[in-house]
Amino acid sequence: MDIKEYFARISYRGSHNKPDLATMSGIFQHHIQAVPFENLSIHCGESIELNLEATYNKIVRKKRGGWCMENNYLLSWVLKTLGYDVTLLGAKVYVPELDAYPDEIDHLLLQVELDGKSYIVDGGFGMAYQLWQPMELTSGTDQPQTPGVFRFQEESGTWYLEKVKRKQWVLNPSTSTSENVEDEVCRRIYLFTLQPRDIEEFRGCNAHLQTAPDSLFVTKSICSLQTADGIRALVGWKLTEIKYNYRDNMDLVEIRILADEEIEKTLKEKFNITLDKKFVPVNTSRLSLF
Repeated sequence: MDIKEYFARISYRGSHNKPDLATMSGIFQHHIQAVPFENLSIHCGESIELNLEATYNKIVRKKRGGWCMENNYLLSWVLKTLGYDVTLLGAKVYVPELDAYPDEIDHLLLQVELDGKSYIVDGGFGMAYQLWQPMELTSGTDQPQTPGVFRFQEESGTWYLEKVKRKQWVLNPSTSTSENVEDEVCRRIYLFTLQPRDIEEFRGCNAHLQTAPDSLFVTKSICSLQTADGIRALVGWKLTEIKYNYRDNMDLVEIRILADEEIEKTLKEKFNITLDKKFVPVNTSRLSLF
């Protein structure tokens, strides 16, 4: 594992001698624009290992992406290598259709202590709720970023992350299947506490999410990547491309349904991903990712 090889993977050419906020933000932004959030392994008959060297090999050498436990575990190694004070945290992701959080943690994120302040670094959420910058851990303060306004709310030691949603201009609305989220003004994303976690605590979650019949990651094949001005995502056969804040606080959304023979080419051209094994797209869940 070589930090310079990782920097080449994410095309980061900035300084990294001083563990400050600017360096961390720069590395983070390059990571999310180079490394997709994806669960394609599940739909190629591969298992997702919770092993740092295996993750490094997958993301850095094979130029793949990963989900939260891969992206953020790798980012924790990167930041620790550069001298940052990093703690693993566990979160529970909100399910809007159920208006509920799961019983057990199902998301890994990072807390970084820097110059007397605490930041949340999460490069493994993907889709339209992916942070574009580290967020200072303060309650009730709007923190505007390119994807929208994010904020934390703290209640009795539990922290909630939420995002204020923009209106959307959908170019071809007939292909959109978002039923109950159009009127949503603010989306809760996840809750977490500041209890430090060990990577071993995520082994059960890592196994469950890739095998449980009702897991979102089993019922949907997902690949999303942040771009210079928005996001592109392939969920099943549906390719969605969003340009953030295209005009008047409105995001431009373009959706296209792909044919089977377009999938492999699209993964290569839009996400820079080439798979070793046969990929079978899936989209049987009605849970909304946007």
